[in-house]
Amino acid sequence: MLTNCKVGAIVFFVSDLARSVTFYRDTLGLPLELLDGHDGPWATGEVDGLALVLIPRPARAGDSPVVVFSLEGGIDDYAEALAARQVEIVVPVSESPDGGLSLDFLDPDGNVLSLHQPAGAVRRR
Repeated sequence: MLTNCKVGAIVFFVSDLARSVTFYRDTLGLPLELLDGHDGPWATGEVDGLALVLIPRPARAGDSPVVVFSLEGGIDDYAEALAARQVEIVVPVSESPDGGLSLDFLDPDGNVLSLHQPAGAVRRR
């Protein structure tokens, strides 16, 4: 049924929109802009054709999906950069089920985000 589609957006419910925009835009470097909608402010941005949407609403860890960002390499460098920005890493760089490497960390609301590097890619750049 879903074989001819692609993921077009990932929505995060966030408890503090300004704090989350600062995290995703300034800490992670993702292009986000604040918008006014019919229900109030929200934020969105696009990364390689995928829309990231932040909607202010009471959030519990686990209410939003785990998002996996694909890397071409350099996962150890990303891990060090996240730690330097005091981002909480919950699973350090480790082997992923497909033989690549992954790293899991938390956003300000406790949502798990993940980095993935394919098998054979260079760990440091």
